[in-house]
Amino acid sequence: MRASLVFLAAFTAALSAGCNAARPPQAAPPGPAVPAPTAQALPPDGPGCAGAVARYRSVVDNDLSMGHVNQSVHAQISNEIAEAASTCAAGQDARAQSLLRASKSRHGYPG
Repeated sequence: MRASLVFLAAFTAALSAGCNAARPPQAAPPGPAVPAPTAQALPPDGPGCAGAVARYRSVVDNDLSMGHVNQSVHAQISNEIAEAASTCAAGQDARAQSLLRASKSRHGYPG
């Protein structure tokens, strides 16, 4: 009987030790995937006022799609961009760049 009690005590101790053993750390669940920028999300390249107009238009359109500007502000900026684009098309690069800088300053866009 004593042998069975010793066995039972050893068995219970072994089971208890298994419950208190350190567990390996659990890996954190993966976070949400961040989509890579698409070609449409990247500002277009281009020299001079034509490139500057295209880049500013791209940024403003993206801000509208993300909800950073409302439709009326977007329309106002788009009109200013259109004026700069027509000035650029007329060969007045410096004037077009000046119009873009003024619009950006007025609406809080850098440079």
